[in-house]
Formats: sequence, C-alpha cells, structure tokens
Amino acid sequence: MGRRRKSRGRAVDGVFLLNKPPGISSNSALQQVRRIYGAAKAGHTGALDPLATGMLPICLGEATKFSQHLLDSDKRYITTAKLGIRTDSSDADGEIVEQKPVPDNLSRAQIEALLIEHFSGQIEQVPSMFSALKHQGQPLYKLARKGIQVEVKPRQVTIHEIRLTDLREDELDLEVFCSKGTYIRSIVEDLGHLLGCGAHVSMLHRLDVGEFKSEQMMSLDELREKVPENAGESEQKGIQTELDKLLLPAWAAVADLPAASLDQKQSDLILHGQSVVQDSYPEGSMVRLFTAAETPRFLGVAEVVEQRFKPKRLVCTEDDQ
Repeated sequence: MGRRRKSRGRAVDGVFLLNKPPGISSNSALQQVRRIYGAAKAGHTGALDPLATGMLPICLGEATKFSQHLLDSDKRYITTAKLGIRTDSSDADGEIVEQKPVPDNLSRAQIEALLIEHFSGQIEQVPSMFSALKHQGQPLYKLARKGIQVEVKPRQVTIHEIRLTDLREDELDLEVFCSKGTYIRSIVEDLGHLLGCGAHVSMLHRLDVGEFKSEQMMSLDELREKVPENAGESEQKGIQTELDKLLLPAWAAVADLPAASLDQKQSDLILHGQSVVQDSYPEGSMVRLFTAAETPRFLGVAEVVEQRFKPKRLVCTEDDQ
C-alpha cells in the first residue's frame, strides 16, 4: 500500500462539518478550516455559493479519498424565494433582469399544487449559467461573468420531498430534500415563471448532506474559539488534540455502507491490494473494511466481485510509513 506523501502541514484525518457563513466561497471556507487544523490535505464535498450557508463537509487527510461518496449523497435545503424579481444568476447576488408585479391572489393551495405537479419525483432542470458545471474545462459561472453564453443541457434529478413552509406577500419559503445535482436556484426560477412574476433565491441554507445532520455542524467562529491567540509551542499539541476531537472519523463519509471485519491474514492481503473471499454481501455492493481487533482499524472500502472483497479505496496511516 502506498505511503503518505510528505507535504506541508500535519497528517490529520477526519471530517469536519462546517456551517458555512454567507459571503465567502466554499474554497475560502475550506482553506480557513485547513489552516486552523494545520492539515496537509483537505477538500470539500459539494460547493455552496457565496450567498448560501449551511452544511459543508470538510474532508481532511485520508477522508478526502471518500469525498465522492458525499458528492453523490442526497441533500436537504431550506430556501427563501423573492417573488417579482428575476436576476441573471437566479439569486440575490445577480443583476436584476426583470421585475413584475406579484399576483394579489396567490394562495398556499395554488403553490402547493405547482410543487406537486412540476417539482416532485424525477424532473428535468436546466442548470444556471452561474453554476459550477464546466464547459470545455471552464466553470459556467466564469463564462457567464464574461458574457459568454453556451448551451446547457437539461439534467434529470430527483426531488424526494418539497414543502412550502411559509408564504408572505412577496416571499415564500421552501424545504427541499433532493438528489445530487439539484439546483435550488433552478427550482425557484422555474416556480417564479409558473407563477407569472419571476423569482430568485434570497436565502439558501443546506441542512443535511447524506447521513450528516444540521445539529452536528460548527461555525468558523466556534472553531476559531478553540484556538487561543498567541499560543506557545507547549500549548500547540494540546490544542491540536482538542481540535481533532471535533472531527468525525475518516470512514464517516461512507458511514451508510455496511461494515465487515477482517482477520489479520485477510487484512494483510487487502492492504497489499489483493482480494479476499467473502460470502455475506451481495455482488456489486460496497463495504467498509475494518480489522477484527479490540480497537478496530479502518482499512478502506471494497467492492464485492465474484464473492470476494476487491479493494477500491484504502487508507494510509502513520503506522504504514
């Protein structure tokens, strides 16, 4: 099995659930968490726009190997739609492109009927030109800011649940539980079109990502409070220990996968990239692998192929160096 590459920062592994503040990019938030932890390696799982807040899982060290699993997870959002105003980005950070009066007779029943008919189950939506999707290697939002328009093909997404939680004169609140790749801005834009007045996102907050729930999040300010200013070298180790206690384990990103224990011989084979026989898990399934020890050690993720565990993603630790 490969060893850790030497790089700046320390080898710390785990998942930090950040409650991203408004006004900064996901990458900026990632870098701030990375600096606080002094981590050699970090990555986030699913960008949030600067306007958006909420759940941004930050994977550190070996946890980055499983970030794709979180990208593929279902998400839950709450959002506020401002009626009567369309913007070029479909959110409050964009330029106003159209204003129309909001119908006087809008009712909850009317909106709920539209949500059921047009935004429930499998739907097709056209992502915004201000999304992070790429066209010939360039993010669409960069092209849009240059005034370059390209064809964006519709994509199929799944809306597991969508609820109208409040309706005011020119605003409405929604809660949306959806599959990966769903653009809440597109839902709001399309709903505004159906209502005949246009709409844009004025607030967007991500509550959940996969198995991670909103009550587990911590803000940047709360994290910074854990790091006293001008801490001496003698204090640094204790601070790092306390910070590391805030992390979920590296396998938390794949916590929804079943877990299997391997004896010493099987573990050694897996760690050398070889498959081992199993007879408990269905063909094609993905499984978390642990050593069968008093304190189990996470080895990585394997796929079941022809009744064998075939290693897919293995983790490195200091013990492997």
